Amino acid sequence: MHPLNLLPANSGWGLTFAHPWLLLLLLLVPLIAWLRGQRGASAALVFSSTATLQALGKRSASRAGRFMRGLLYLALTIFILALARPQLGKSLTEVEASGIDIMVVLDVSNSMLAKDFTIGGEEATRLDAVRETTRKFIEARPNDRIGMIAFGSNPYIVSPLTLDHDWLIENLDRVRIGLVEGATAIGSAMGSAGSRLNDKASKSRAIILLTDGDNNAGRLSPTTAAEAIKALGLKFYAVGIGTNGIAPFPAMDSRGRVLTDTAGNVVYQTTRVSFNEKGLKEIAQIAGGKFYRATDTDSLENIYREIEKLEKSTVSVKKFQQYRDLFPACLMAGVGVLLAELLLSQTIWKKLP
Repeated sequence: MHPLNLLPANSGWGLTFAHPWLLLLLLLVPLIAWLRGQRGASAALVFSSTATLQALGKRSASRAGRFMRGLLYLALTIFILALARPQLGKSLTEVEASGIDIMVVLDVSNSMLAKDFTIGGEEATRLDAVRETTRKFIEARPNDRIGMIAFGSNPYIVSPLTLDHDWLIENLDRVRIGLVEGATAIGSAMGSAGSRLNDKASKSRAIILLTDGDNNAGRLSPTTAAEAIKALGLKFYAVGIGTNGIAPFPAMDSRGRVLTDTAGNVVYQTTRVSFNEKGLKEIAQIAGGKFYRATDTDSLENIYREIEKLEKSTVSVKKFQQYRDLFPACLMAGVGVLLAELLLSQTIWKKLP
């Protein structure tokens, strides 16, 4: 097992309380304010009768008086918060991945333009169906290093092994027919994927081959590549894409190039499509791997889910918490408010005895 992949740590500051139940005492603050308002302040001058003063209107507190009482209530609130022991905490989460490396090998030959799949009830090409389900597979495995190779007549690297799956998916969306020649070099693509999985310290190394055609290009035969994959101790999953029957298929010219209309859209014609199931089964058997057949989008998703179970990731999570106690700061703030109230009450807003 190679050194564990350390994913970026998640961190964030948050305010917590050591004794949160004491915050219920905050309900006393408005209650005290209401009771004090009902009783009123002590009188500075006493009259034998207040009947003659009632006509002057309803008594209201002065602006200064309201401000001074507000300072007292604020100080009380701060002291209650201090009793609850506020703590400013920072949590750190480190995730160590299990070390599973996966290379997805994707066929982008012309035959992948056959429309014998559906997505959301609409006709879709084999490549569209593979891209859609591969995206879900990548999103479901955030802790594994995943790379991708696309191939036609020759393989090319879409992405090396990476934990940056957002970047990987962006590159997957750019994969299209025509990036390479339209033939199918299955053996060369398998060999290229095997050379990328050269980290023998990995817990598990796997190749997922998605193709619909016969090997008709490349210098390396699929059987030779399968033998090498087995010798390297790599896991191998061969997924056959497509159906045998009638389906919309791209029209080709005499040189095997896909025909397009004036708007650049592929011209389709209904024709018979086939699939070499026997050849892929033989490759999987030689490599000591598994063969799957995907005839529609649902079956392709089920295959990916089965591969997910076979290549189960394990994740080690470490959490750290750092706290700064805010009790002293709250206590000092409350005392400061009380001192301000005392100072104002004895100077500019001094009351009559």
